[in-house]
Amino acid sequence: MEKKRVRNYMTYDVVSVDIAGSAKDVIDKIQKTSHDGFPVVDRNTVVGYVSARDLLFIQPDTPVKDVMSNRLIVADPDMDINDAARVIFRSGIQKLPVVDEKSQLLGIISNSDVIRSQIEHVSPEKVFNFISTLKKLYGVDPTLGRGNVPVKDLLPTQSKIYEDELEGRMYEIKKGLAEPIIVVRRPGRIILVDGHHRAVAAKRMGITALDAYIIDIKEDIELGMERTAHAMNLKNLDDIQILDYARHPLVAITHRLVKRD
Repeated sequence: MEKKRVRNYMTYDVVSVDIAGSAKDVIDKIQKTSHDGFPVVDRNTVVGYVSARDLLFIQPDTPVKDVMSNRLIVADPDMDINDAARVIFRSGIQKLPVVDEKSQLLGIISNSDVIRSQIEHVSPEKVFNFISTLKKLYGVDPTLGRGNVPVKDLLPTQSKIYEDELEGRMYEIKKGLAEPIIVVRRPGRIILVDGHHRAVAAKRMGITALDAYIIDIKEDIELGMERTAHAMNLKNLDDIQILDYARHPLVAITHRLVKRD
């Protein structure tokens, strides 16, 4: 199943401020666009961010480079939209500049973009698309059911999860708000397709079974995701690495990306 990426929701037509500009230039853009902040660029390379708040008590002729923040979080367009949501909301920021591998400005993802993506988050289409993929790849005819699966028997197919989202899934489970996980059940194996944070959260909370969409395959065939799990030495949920969200590989800090004079 294809994950939703930042590139699917970000704004590509971005208003930016040149590093050689002044505070007055920023004020003019705020008045013209009604935006409350802009990425600062040096020949389209992101070097900082300046907001209306940064201009308080600042003289109009003050250089942008003297008032901007040069330590901001930026994202890669291939970043999972859910990871971008965690970064935006946990960091308390409203906009996340999106850059390529050379720190060139590609777009911007905002908290409203993230909310828009999450409104589309829950859909049975996700399950049926995966079933369709299984049919095409393996020539099988899976059946779909709903029921509880033992947490201890789940074979993970994702090697890393994030601590802050894990805490969020624990909260949802406590409140009875958690979505079902998605698993493939074939002879002798229950493969976790979607819901790794929920599964680890349940295990941490001592929950022994989880509500799941169960895709049953009668044929005794090894799926590609099983081979991937073996390659990553994943045998059970304890093998999943739990990371702090700030260490996401597609998030960076601009002062590490750009050398300043």
